Amino acid sequence: MSVTDTAAGPTPPTAPRPRSPLRLAAFRRFLLAQLVSATGSAMAPLALAYAVIGAGGGAGALGVVLAANTVPTVAFLLVGGVLADRLSRSRLLFGGNLIAAVAQGALTLVVATGHASTGSIAACGFVSGVAVAFTTPAAQGVLPQLVAPDLLQRANALLRLPTNAVKVAGPVAGGLIVAVGGPAWALGFDALTFAGAAFLLLGLRLGAPAARGGALADLRAGWTGFWSRTWLWTYTAAGTVLVAAFLAGYQLLGPVVAEEHYAGARTWGLVQGAFSFGLLAGAAVCLWWKPRRLLVVAVAAGAGLALPLAAMAFGLGLPWLLVCAALAGVCLDVAGVTWVTAFQQQVPEAELGRMSAFNQVGERLAIPLGYLVVALLSNAFAERSVLLVCGGVIVATAVLNLCVRDIHRVRRLP
Repeated sequence: MSVTDTAAGPTPPTAPRPRSPLRLAAFRRFLLAQLVSATGSAMAPLALAYAVIGAGGGAGALGVVLAANTVPTVAFLLVGGVLADRLSRSRLLFGGNLIAAVAQGALTLVVATGHASTGSIAACGFVSGVAVAFTTPAAQGVLPQLVAPDLLQRANALLRLPTNAVKVAGPVAGGLIVAVGGPAWALGFDALTFAGAAFLLLGLRLGAPAARGGALADLRAGWTGFWSRTWLWTYTAAGTVLVAAFLAGYQLLGPVVAEEHYAGARTWGLVQGAFSFGLLAGAAVCLWWKPRRLLVVAVAAGAGLALPLAAMAFGLGLPWLLVCAALAGVCLDVAGVTWVTAFQQQVPEAELGRMSAFNQVGERLAIPLGYLVVALLSNAFAERSVLLVCGGVIVATAVLNLCVRDIHRVRRLP
């Protein structure tokens, strides 16, 4: 032993790194906040629809309310992305959830007092949509500040497991609350969950990324960074087409085909349940399976969303349709976890907000466009033919994206 070693004394042992994100108090707080918020959000759509109906509105009024909630999210998403790379993301999440709590609280008040109208409901939805625009990019950048890179996939899977479970039970519980007490009770519960999530997020106290210039300069630099990553913009473009084709085929035409060729609403409820079960199973798979080529898996798994559309298009029996719906749920969650893990590992922490905003703007814009195109096509062609086209578009998009060389170069970090 050298003189230096003797003077310094023995080296203190380093603390062992946690093998699970659940051992980190900050991650547990973030997970609980996400779960609390998702519980109320799962009940909100049903309560909102019945609030509009109770105010004397119909399908047109509900469309106005949904548009008022969606448009500001798209309009302010890039602003939210810039702020997520300049301010504390935990503070942004706290503020966004607090604003959503106030908006839902105001909506609860007007519905409970019988003063609700399409305009007032849409105004509250507009405020909630703005809040989503600021919380969504910030949420993508929180996990890399909480857990080590090698724990990101497990952390993402753990986040999705309880929220997927809530998606199964939430609408059922919301329906019971609306049936027994009216929509105001479910909306009020949603407001309370947003407030509870805001309180939990206030305790994170994450540092702010270092801002280097003005907001516009940051936005231009973000676009340059987005465009320079071929794997990112090609995946975004493919995802825009894929999401539009799946939601238009599954959400829009699925209930119509179920009503005409299966046993109607009861059958469609079973299909939705099978899909939700698949989401849970997909998150569980991602807890132990750690593929090296994360982005290849994400793209290939996305093709599985064509399965229930093809099953309905070919008129397969209900058991086969349920199997296809469950497999599609597994594929969707595997694709979601592997994609967000690759995204968080490959994009520098200081750029995550802007990259996330650019990624999501296209997908959110494509959803109403996909609904419109499929609605027009279904008037000229049989629903099953349109479903087959949607399924073909999904598979073709995934295959074309797999031909991009950079997709294969994105590997899991050692």
